Amino acid sequence: MISNWATAAFRALRNTSAPMTYALIALCCLIFVLGPASGFVPSYGTGDALLATQRAYFHRWGVVPADLFAHPAREALTPVTALFVHGSWIHLLGNMLFLYVFGAMTEERLGRVEFTLFYVVCGYLALLGYALANADSAQSLVGASGAISAVLGAFLYLFPRARVTSLLPFLFFLPLRFPAWVVLPFWAALQWLAAGQAAQGPGVAYLAHLVGFTLGFGYAWVRFGRTTRVRAAPATVPEGENQP
Repeated sequence: MISNWATAAFRALRNTSAPMTYALIALCCLIFVLGPASGFVPSYGTGDALLATQRAYFHRWGVVPADLFAHPAREALTPVTALFVHGSWIHLLGNMLFLYVFGAMTEERLGRVEFTLFYVVCGYLALLGYALANADSAQSLVGASGAISAVLGAFLYLFPRARVTSLLPFLFFLPLRFPAWVVLPFWAALQWLAAGQAAQGPGVAYLAHLVGFTLGFGYAWVRFGRTTRVRAAPATVPEGENQP
């Protein structure tokens, strides 16, 4: 049975135009389900024992800025491992929704290998940038938001006229369609404002979002130049971003 499922999944990834996007989503989901935050593995315990296990898990695989700079050789890979760890179901599903909507078209434009390297490197640098700004913090940072923000930045440059559906809370969550050049800069501006108000240090990594978004847009600009933008088909996404 497992062999049949694995074969079917491999064929699906091989036949799709964006296999790495779906592989990243599948990997993040698998790691979350097997981890202590999903609630699916009873061996992690319950109550205070489960909370202690979760804290240890996030500390081990997430980015802890104070540890990263105190022991750079030992902690150098944590900005990579943190990209595949999520703190809750809402955190996971929100990030994966954005990756699903914006990742496929971006991967088709970049190519499989380049997209994967772009995702990991930009995600690494986004988390590193956040850690540099909070170098004394002992709080763990996990989540793919930095890498996904880079995908959003690249998408904005490559497909500025692609229309996306946004759910605006101040309009009673009515679905409205706007071009990407309206929605994504608006999202980036919200991250900028939120980062400026985050005076108490770590918690919500708005700065990682901004760093990732800037890196993604800058990479697409340098990589493709002004003459290679693509007019794209519509995409659908709810406005907003879950936090790493």
